[in-house]
Parts: sequence; structure tokens; C-alpha cells
Amino acid sequence: MFAPALRRRATVLLAALAAVGLAAGCSRAQESTPAAPTSTSPATELRLGYFPNITHAPALIGVAQNYFAQELGSGTKLTTQTFNAGPDEVNALLGGSLDAGFIGSSPAINAFAKSDGEAVRLIAGSTSAGAQLVTSPDITTPDQLKGKTIATPQAGNTQDVALKKWLKENNLEIGEGPDKVTVQNIDNPRTLDLFKQGQVSGGWLPEPWSSRLVDAGATVLVDEKSLWPDGKFPTTVLIVRTQFLQEHPQTVEALLRGELKAIDFASSNPDEAKKITNDSIKQITNSSLSQPVLDRAFSELSFDSDPLASTFPQLSEDSVTAGATPTETNLQGFVDVTALNTVRQAAGQTPVDAAGLDKQG
Repeated sequence: MFAPALRRRATVLLAALAAVGLAAGCSRAQESTPAAPTSTSPATELRLGYFPNITHAPALIGVAQNYFAQELGSGTKLTTQTFNAGPDEVNALLGGSLDAGFIGSSPAINAFAKSDGEAVRLIAGSTSAGAQLVTSPDITTPDQLKGKTIATPQAGNTQDVALKKWLKENNLEIGEGPDKVTVQNIDNPRTLDLFKQGQVSGGWLPEPWSSRLVDAGATVLVDEKSLWPDGKFPTTVLIVRTQFLQEHPQTVEALLRGELKAIDFASSNPDEAKKITNDSIKQITNSSLSQPVLDRAFSELSFDSDPLASTFPQLSEDSVTAGATPTETNLQGFVDVTALNTVRQAAGQTPVDAAGLDKQG
């Protein structure tokens, strides 16, 4: 006679357990992926970072030609900030003082890793290639780097990782002493001065600084293009704070439309693009480039909004090899090219591939 009551209690208990399980599952999902806002709107301000380098020409052109400002419209103020290397820009992004930034591939990965995959998303490419190891002419083989000092822009930046990985692959120990290679992190303008003074033997540098050292007498020991299939690797990409992307997708699309206009301008008007880029660099650094340096620098790179997402697992592995990070970064969820593909398709361009990195791990 107690069977019906027992069955009712069992049914209630199972329903309660199912509800608990469902709640727990929802909680885990919320922890792994920040909830998107229920409503979105254009931002009142976009704080954009970039470098005064040739490798950031699309950003420099986009600002100088007002492509970003025009696409953002009168309701969104564009505020810009320049940096010398990626790690400083990462700090600004993670600290919330920057919304989006043109940045090197290694610092972009680092920003994602430091925030446990939460703070930033890779939304577009910008520049491919344009980085070289340039040295004094007496250095013609890797072994001749022993006892020498080689510069990179900043510890953990894209060129710093590339150099340290290459040294390890060539069985060259990093450190001080006659049988080791000293790697010093030096601002690019200072590297040029020290090279001229004979205090550093070269540097793994982005454009225009590799070309400036060549102009000062250096020769190319390694062109990074030679280390990648088809010579393509992401030198500069565009990342955005995840929260900003979720709350202001309209603003992100406007930023990307401006970038596509800048890239198209650079491709269609190379001479004018060089002049605008050079004028922008002079305005920021009080130093302009000679025409031979400018011509060489532009010839070493290409501009494209494709982030070359398939290269990032290798870049993450390189960061470990170089000692910049202790373990490889899980890049699942790092890439979000939804807005980019919307903009590219509207411009008659083919969509880009996220290489599976748009999926949450």
C-alpha cells in the first residue's frame, strides 16, 4: 500500500536531481564563455592602439586618411595611442585602457593566455612578413653570432620569440660569454644608434627597422619569410577586448570597414601609401625614412585582413620553444572572424577561415 507514495517520492527526487544537474551544466557553460549582452549598440568611443612601424601601415593610413573615423561616424569618438612593442599594448588592453589594437602575433597570443582565454579576440589580420635578422656584414653563419649581442624590440614580442626560437633550433645558447648569444631588448631607434656605434651586432626587427639597419650597413642573415610555407606569417593582427566586441559589434564592423579601405588604398596607391605612412611615422617619432629605406621596407611585406589563423598553433608552440611561455596556449575560442567575414563579403571579398580556432575548447 506504500508503493504509490514511494513512486511519487522517487519521481520528485529524480526531477530535483535533474534540475541540479542542469543548473550545474549551465554554470560551467557560463564560466567557460562570458554571456553576451542582451542588447548591443555603437560605442561612444573607440580607443585604438598601433605602432609607428611600416608593419602597421594599414593602421597609420586608416587614421591619417580618416577611414576609421568616417566609418565610425559622428557618434563614436576615435582615440588613438601608439606603442613601441606588443607587451606594453597587451597591458593596456588587459588593463581596460584600450579597446582594440594592431599588434604582433605573439603578444596577441599572450594576451589571450594571460586572461585564461577571456579578455581578447583575434578579429582580423593586417600585415604578413616584414621581419628579418640583420647583422654586421662579418656575420654570415649562425655560429658567428657566438659572443655577439643581438637586439629585439621587447621581451616576448613577436620578433623576440622568432629570434630565440631560431637560436635554439641552431643550437645556439642564449646568455653572456664567448660561446653564447646575448639577446637584449632595446627600443628600435636605440638599436639603430647602437648598431652604428658597434655596440650591438644586429637585430631581429620589423620594418622599417630592419631596412634602416641595412641602410646603415647591415646584411640580412635570416629573412623570416624563408621559415614559413609560402613565405606567409602574421606580423601584425587586429585584436579587440571580448567585452567590447560583445557590446559594440557595430563599432567593430566599422573599424574593420576602415581597415579594409586602408588596405585597399595601400594596394591601389603604393607611392601615396608610402608617403602617408612615412609622414605619420615622422609625426609620431620626429624621424622620417629615406626613400630607399621606405621602398625596401614596403617590398618586404604584404597587407591583408586575413589573420592567417592556421599559423597560430605553430606560433604558440614557438613561444614555448623560445621560453616566452611555459606551456602551449589552448587557442580554442581565440579567433572570431564573424564581423570580418560580414565586412569582407559586403566588399565582394571571399571569407577567411578561422582554422577551427573560433570554437570553444
